[in-house]
Formats: sequence, structure tokens, C-alpha cells
Amino acid sequence: MRGAILDPVLDFDLRSGDASTVSADRILAAAKAEGVTIEWVLETHAHADHLSSAPYLKRKTGARIGIGEHIKEVQRIFRAVFNLTDVSGDGSEFDRLFTDGERFRIGDTEVDVMYVPGHTPADVAYRIGDTVFVGDTLFMPDYGTARADFLGGDARMLYASAHRLLALPDQTRLFLCHDYKAPGRDYYAWETTVAEEKRNVHLLGRSADEFAAWRKIRDAELGAPLLLLPSIQTNIRAGRFPEPESNGVRYLKLPVTLVEGDR
Repeated sequence: MRGAILDPVLDFDLRSGDASTVSADRILAAAKAEGVTIEWVLETHAHADHLSSAPYLKRKTGARIGIGEHIKEVQRIFRAVFNLTDVSGDGSEFDRLFTDGERFRIGDTEVDVMYVPGHTPADVAYRIGDTVFVGDTLFMPDYGTARADFLGGDARMLYASAHRLLALPDQTRLFLCHDYKAPGRDYYAWETTVAEEKRNVHLLGRSADEFAAWRKIRDAELGAPLLLLPSIQTNIRAGRFPEPESNGVRYLKLPVTLVEGDR
């Protein structure tokens, strides 16, 4: 049996800088128990809230790392932000750059790629039969949609992408990257359907312009994800850390803006 791992997490402690593969190893153990050979590590986008364990999984399994072709745009944006001279800007850190509508196989299973930008310029969803892995474009219908205020994000594009997913058959199963437990719900959930998402609290009754205006206000209230800076720097490198320096240690950058007070 052939399989893929989507959006895998590297365990990372921001306070100490320690990284471990505990979560990735659990996935590998589960795949082994089920007799699954991992062919692909698939990223829906360059995440800003966790570091990817894709390089480790590739090393352990020989799998190829795939992401949407617009990762090139994300690389160029953040290469400038962090002055990352080692980042290509052409996506060559990844093994495969998928285009909208492209089809590929996991074993005998066909996968369709859907370009769903807005949260970032590079988001894709992976459709397998009546199932779609939507990344961060949609959350559970009682929680809403992803933020669109990161560099390169666009709320109107997010709205269009959400409605592209909602145009799929009602029974289509949607698997999500995150859940934050909407008020009144005391459990986590990660699966919904197109029919249920048509009642999404952020989309229902809003036009594209109304959604974009509302999303701008909402995003201004949100703080930066805790792992934003380390995540972006590693994930646009396909999950790889910078090369070790002369002392054998790898370093991530922290851009500093000096705001001077009144004199």
C-alpha cells in the first residue's frame, strides 16, 4: 500500500531552540503498522505556525516533497524580509511544484491539485475522490476561515478559494489543518463536508467585498503566531534549517525594527 503524509510537524521549543521528531516518528510508526509505504510528503503551503518535518521524513522514507508552484512567490517575499541569500526563489528546494489542475498518483490513487490562494499566495488543496485536504483555507464551519494578513495574503482571493471548494458536491469530505474549538464547542474537530461549510460563519451572507472588509478588521485583532519567524524561514526551504556555521550550530534570524521613543 502506498501513502502520503500531509503538512507534517517538527516538534520545536522556541525557548530552548530544541527540535525533535517525536510527532514525525509517530506517523512513521503508524504507517509501518498499517503496511503503508510513504511516497510523498505534501505541503498545502508554507505554514507560519509550525515547522515542517518534511526533510526528516524524506530521509527516512525516500518520499518526495511537493507543494504548489506559487511557493516561488512566497520565497521571494520572505527572502527579502530575512535577507536569506541561500533561498532560491525558484522553488528548487522542493522535489515537485504542483500547478492548478495537475494530477498525480499516490500508488494507484489519483490526486487532483486545486490552487486555493488567499491565506498565502501559494495554498493548494489535494483532492482524492470525494475527499479534499484543504490546508488552512477553511476551518470548521462554526469557526470560520483563515487569516489573510500575512505578506502576500489577500482576503478577496481567500473568499474566491473558499467558494471554489464550496462548489464541490455537498457530500465531499473536507479535512482541515487546524481547529481552535469555536465558542460553545468543547472538543476538537478536523473533518467536515461541503454541505456543512456552506453555513460557515465567516462566509454565510457575505459578499466578497463584505468579507474582505470584515476580514481586515478581524485580522488586525490577531497576534502573530508564536512560531511565525522560525517557521517561515525553515518552511520556505522545504523544512530545512540553514547550514551550520563554523561552530556547528544552525541559526535562525530575528529581524529587529528599532522604534525610537520621544526625546
